[in-house]
Amino acid sequence: DWAVGELDWVFDMSVMPEIHIEISVDEWNALLSEFDRDPDTNEYVHCDVKFESKGEEHNFVDAGLRLRGNTSRRRPEGNSGEMHQSDNTDWRHCHFMINLRKYQKDDAHELHNVRKLHLKWHKDDSAYCRELYCYDLFRRFGIWTAPYSSYCRLWIHVEGDSEPAYYGVYEMIEAIDEQYVKKRKELYGDHKHHLWKCGWGATLNYNDRNNSSFHIDDDMGNDYTYEYKGDSENFEVAKTQLLEFMKNVTERQGQDFHDWIGSVCDVRLLLRTYAVNVVVGMWDDYWNNSNNYYIYFNSSDKENYQFFFIPFDYDNTLGTSSHCGVQSDSGRHDPLNWGDTRKAPLIGKILQYSDYRAIYVEALNELCDPKNNLFYYQASIARINGWHEMIRDYVVNDTEEDCEIKDRPAGWGNIYDYRILDASSSMNFFKVKAESIPSR
Repeated sequence: DWAVGELDWVFDMSVMPEIHIEISVDEWNALLSEFDRDPDTNEYVHCDVKFESKGEEHNFVDAGLRLRGNTSRRRPEGNSGEMHQSDNTDWRHCHFMINLRKYQKDDAHELHNVRKLHLKWHKDDSAYCRELYCYDLFRRFGIWTAPYSSYCRLWIHVEGDSEPAYYGVYEMIEAIDEQYVKKRKELYGDHKHHLWKCGWGATLNYNDRNNSSFHIDDDMGNDYTYEYKGDSENFEVAKTQLLEFMKNVTERQGQDFHDWIGSVCDVRLLLRTYAVNVVVGMWDDYWNNSNNYYIYFNSSDKENYQFFFIPFDYDNTLGTSSHCGVQSDSGRHDPLNWGDTRKAPLIGKILQYSDYRAIYVEALNELCDPKNNLFYYQASIARINGWHEMIRDYVVNDTEEDCEIKDRPAGWGNIYDYRILDASSSMNFFKVKAESIPSR
């Protein structure tokens, strides 16, 4: 079953693995200096990693560690220009990537076949659950394209410090890269083709092509609209294919578009993916903000391929709402008009057709149906409460940030009254959202 057992072992929502990073003071200072030079840096430094879970201990000598994040990048210690202050340290939460095979390309540098661990702190989510809830819901709903995720606890020990810094409860997310595709090669049909990371402005609208950047992932920390995750020699072929796809999405109409999209895409999987995206209130997404997704083409042929949409980055959900795109309330916004289809055409154009729209509306209702224990408020609250029981005693940490679980959306959001755990609240996000769902 396509390596699912190995992913289930590493990313298990019922346990909290412990991750211990050991790093020399020189390498830690190199990480700090690199951030000062370029806050978007993707440069790795050397470290050792110990991963403990379910009675197993795995040790990795000479692994890679780097900083991660887009708008959320931070320095993990102190102010710009300061080097490590041993035992008087101003630790800061930030996102990390551990690449077990960065420097040593052997099987001993894999964790149950997993090579990379994307570690995120619960930035803007004092409820410590939003993104993990969403990825868990994707999996429960059979959306196999979603990355795996779970909780973990993180320690970082800089050589010479009297004890490690406890960074607290983190989320651990599967990296979306060639390994992610390879693990699902039977489902994708082929794993050797074209994976793209799509950032802000990735409308898939052919008319925007001249304002968009298409670039190979150069590991320089630059943000490209469409970032190719394959080998440089395949880039031009991949770009030509993507542009042809965008041209078809934008220009085909009527029965021609209906039949074409059905031939190059599992429309049912795409619309069920999008139904989860919309019920969780993901406004910073493809349709509304042209952001935060990956796509994969399972062939290099310009016209003969299957296109797949991969959901990504779900921390601004479950009531963290914003004035963005066509939206001002992620709980009450019309799921059938989630974004501006003239700008980002793909989903809205598909929903013009009654047979496709029926798949989407059915999925929205399936998610909210009490019998299915998916998005329904009682099932959701019970699930989150269970996770909180597991993590509550471990959130206090040495950064002295985010030391308490609170049922609040992000402070910068535009609707601060949304709640996820209070079933009696008129602003319970799960209940408000369910009322916005069109009937079958």
